[in-house]
Amino acid sequence: MLNYILKRILFSIPLLFMIAVVSFIIIELPPGDYLTTYIISLKQSGEAIDQAALEVLRQRYGLDKPVIVRFFYWFGRVLQGDFGYSFMWEKPVKDLIGARLFWTIVVSILATVFAWVFGFLIGVYSGTHQYSIGDYTFTVLGYIGLATPNFLLALILLWLVFATFGISLGGLFSPEYANAPWSWAKFVDLLKHIWIPVIVIGTGNMAGLIRILRANLLDELNKPYVMAARAKGVPERELVWKYPLRVAVIPFAATAGWALPEIVSGAVVTGIVLNLPTVGTLLLDALMSQDMYLAGSLVMFLSVFTIIGTLISDILLAWLDPRIRFE
Repeated sequence: MLNYILKRILFSIPLLFMIAVVSFIIIELPPGDYLTTYIISLKQSGEAIDQAALEVLRQRYGLDKPVIVRFFYWFGRVLQGDFGYSFMWEKPVKDLIGARLFWTIVVSILATVFAWVFGFLIGVYSGTHQYSIGDYTFTVLGYIGLATPNFLLALILLWLVFATFGISLGGLFSPEYANAPWSWAKFVDLLKHIWIPVIVIGTGNMAGLIRILRANLLDELNKPYVMAARAKGVPERELVWKYPLRVAVIPFAATAGWALPEIVSGAVVTGIVLNLPTVGTLLLDALMSQDMYLAGSLVMFLSVFTIIGTLISDILLAWLDPRIRFE
């Protein structure tokens, strides 16, 4: 197992390089560059455009050099821990995404735990109580969860909380605690706010996990080995939890690799609606303004999340099913 993990980590190095090349090229595909967006904003505000100043900015940001030169300049600095300079924010990228990456990881982990715990419990219940009232109820709620966009669910929860209690729970902190030092009151304020993004982001994944686990568990419960064990008098609880559930949960665990990057990249609109200080909204702004170093760095982080998630999935699969051999 250790050799496999080390091998996967070594294989991920050239994979990350290829992802960085492709991502950087795609970011550069739209016509123009960051200064094009900057010029449009100046025209809209009615300010005069100084061509000499624009040329100085073009040389300062390296936009006068070919794409391949800019890529290797950026990637070489990344290997040294320097992710470049954000044109839009006029800050180093690592300073800009540090706090946002922390809150992105916190929200992602909590939403993933929420989706997995409740998705597992509800999926097992629905699979073992087919066509019961609870199964029908969870099935209807699951379809609603799959059909309802996360940002719409966020708006509904915000409206319900405001209509019921008269308070706004957008963002992760109240205005008076946003820039305040950490204290017990700030932690309590965080708990008051963070449950909304956790439920909203986790609900979509949970609904899909419930359907996957229920379908696989129903398929396993009708197989001959389960019927034979039941005929021999094996208790129903032991029978379900020890044999068919272990097999049915394999596709459940296989989706772990999608959870981390999907939560970050798939919750952009939700992050905007809830005013979350996460990476998703920052990535959208960087792509729209063609802030190539910031966008490229964020895509790299998403790629790392994907590789880590896939590795976690493979380890879980090997633990759940000894028939899987990494060789």
